[in-house]
Amino acid sequence: MKLLRRRDIPEERYTNAFLGYGPEDSHFVVELTYNYGVESYDIGSGFGHFGIAVEDVEKTVELIKAKGGTVTREPGPVKGGKSVIAFIEDPDGYKFELIERGPTPEPLCQVMLRVGDLDRAISFYEKYTIAMMGYGPEDKHAVLELTYNYGVKEYDKGNAYAQIAIGTDDVYKTAEVVRQNGGQITREPGPLPGISTKITACTDPDGWKSVFVDNLDFLKELEE
Repeated sequence: MKLLRRRDIPEERYTNAFLGYGPEDSHFVVELTYNYGVESYDIGSGFGHFGIAVEDVEKTVELIKAKGGTVTREPGPVKGGKSVIAFIEDPDGYKFELIERGPTPEPLCQVMLRVGDLDRAISFYEKYTIAMMGYGPEDKHAVLELTYNYGVKEYDKGNAYAQIAIGTDDVYKTAEVVRQNGGQITREPGPLPGISTKITACTDPDGWKSVFVDNLDFLKELEE
């Protein structure tokens, strides 16, 4: 990935870094947040991993090892399938799944969340955030992977994983729609402190947070 931009908000005592494989207005990105003075977080058991598509998993793992990276699962076929995968871990303990695929415009291709009821979770994302279920084929678009482990209803989410951000043309109308469909708004629509970008936020039935960001405000923020 490449560092796309940094944003420091001293009024709120945090700094962001945005990394991805292409411009933020057309690609999925990872937002890293440093809260002043906080050096570690509890990742918990709920967040699974990010997925990254690579053309050769074995060569990628060799390169990661050569640079001192941590490999937690060696390359090989996924259980019950033929897709070749491997797992690596960043310095803060976040896991990344390497998925062997052909060339793709969106290598950062997946976010895996563990949920307590798969049908309930799918219903929520189909109603509110169908974009995160995928704009198109998995080999060209980022998707949200929901995982239900038989018999497990709840997970420890810790305090490290924050949210998924989704663009919207009107945060106020989005909040209304979420409420009308029984969703829980956790942040009322309005501008962020220190930034003019308007957002609203909600949680899904498992407590995972989604933030809706005003599209026009977001583009203005990128121009600054």
